[in-house]
This record gives sequence, C-alpha cells and structure tokens, in this order.
Amino acid sequence: MAGKAVEKRTGTEVDPRDEPSAEWGWHGEFPRASRAAGWFTAAVMFLMLIGNHQNRTEDVVLIVIGVGIIAGLLYDMKRRRTAWRS
Repeated sequence: MAGKAVEKRTGTEVDPRDEPSAEWGWHGEFPRASRAAGWFTAAVMFLMLIGNHQNRTEDVVLIVIGVGIIAGLLYDMKRRRTAWRS
C-alpha cells in the first residue's frame, strides 16, 4: 500500500501499486552501467570473430549485432547531449 506522502505527490506517472519501488523513492535505471555493459557486449561480439569458423555466416551476424549495439550507444550519446534543447 502506498503511504500518504506518495499519494500526495502529483505529476508522477508511476503507480506504487504497480511498481513498489516507487513507494520508497527509487524508480529508475543505471545509465552508466547500462552504457558500460553495451560497450562491453559490442567488444565481445567483435572478439568472437576470432576463431576457427568454417562458414562466414556467423561472422556476418556478429558484425551486424555489434554494429547495431554501437549505433544504439551512439544514438543514446547524441540524445543525452541534446536533451536539454527539446
């Protein structure tokens, strides 16, 4: 159950009944850790290219996934840098 302090706040889209963490004040994500994990994952995708592959199909898949992750990270960097303008 939500406390009176949470019920008095206006303008929040988070319902404490749906997400109990909002009741005690934390509702968010770990942006720095998410970005670090993204860069690490992209690096691992490219490191997996090293190996004895018979067919190059898996190399194409690894490259596409790695480039997609990097594109998403670069888009996130651009979005965060220009967020105050909108």
